[in-house]
Amino acid sequence: MQTIGERLEEARKRKGISIREAAEATKIRSDYLHKFESNQFDLNLAEIYVRGFLRTYALYLNLPAEKLLNDYAALGRSQPRQRQPSREIYGRMDLSVASSAEERAAEKSAAKEEQPGQQSSSGSSANQRPSHLGRSGSSLPKGPAIPPQLIFKGGIALVVLVVGLLLYWLISSFVSPAEEKKSSNPQGSSIAATESSISLIALNSVRVKVTARNADGSAGEVLLPDTNMARGEIRTVRKPGPILIWASEGKNLQIELNGKRYPMPFEGYNRAQIN
Repeated sequence: MQTIGERLEEARKRKGISIREAAEATKIRSDYLHKFESNQFDLNLAEIYVRGFLRTYALYLNLPAEKLLNDYAALGRSQPRQRQPSREIYGRMDLSVASSAEERAAEKSAAKEEQPGQQSSSGSSANQRPSHLGRSGSSLPKGPAIPPQLIFKGGIALVVLVVGLLLYWLISSFVSPAEEKKSSNPQGSSIAATESSISLIALNSVRVKVTARNADGSAGEVLLPDTNMARGEIRTVRKPGPILIWASEGKNLQIELNGKRYPMPFEGYNRAQIN
C-alpha cells in the first residue's frame, strides 16, 4: 500500500509539474510540500494548518482529500503525549520521609534510656527541672501582645475590603451583559457564541461563505450565505459539526476557535475545513 507521500509525489509527477510550480499554485511553501512527499509531517505548526495544507495540496493534485486526511489521522499524530512523572520530586519525598523516620527512631531510643533514671530518681526529678520554665512548662519567651487598637483597625480594613469586593461584583454583573450586547453584530445577523460556534474576523474586506460538511465531503446546510465583511467586522457562526469556509482572500480572514485565533491555511480564493 502506498504511503501518503508516495501518492502525493506520484500525482504531482503525473501532472508533470515541479514542487516549485505546485507551491506557487497552492500558496504553500515548497519545503512543506517536500516534507509531505517525504512523509514528514512535523512542520512545527498547529494541527489545523497541517490538515489544511494537506487538503489543499490533495485537491490541487485531484486526489481524494478526505481519504488522504483519514490516512493521516490514522498515523496517530494528533494524540497528546503523556507527561512522565518527575523522578526528582519523588526522590525528594523519599528523603524527607526517611529523615522523619530516623528522627522518630532516635526519639524512641532516647526515651528508653531515660526511663531507668526516672524510676530511680523520681523524688529528685522535680528539683532538676530548669528554673527558667514558666507555669505552662514552656521555655519559649512570650511574644509582645497585640494592641487592641491595631486589632480594631485591622477589622475595619477587612470590612471595607469585603464591601468593596461586593460592590465590584455587583457593578460587573450589571455591566457585563450590556457590554456583550454592544459587542454583538449591530445588524443582528450573527448567532450568539456558544461552545459549538466559531467567530470569523475580517482583517480586510473579504467575501465569506460557511456551510456544514456532509459525510461525503460535499457542502451541506448553509450556515452563512455569501457575505461581504468589512475590515474589523466579526461574525459568529454555528458549528454543528465539521464545516466548510470559503473566502475570496484567505489572508484577509481569521477564525477564532476555543478562544484562539488562527489564520486561514490559504491566501487567495479557496476553502478550508474545520473539524
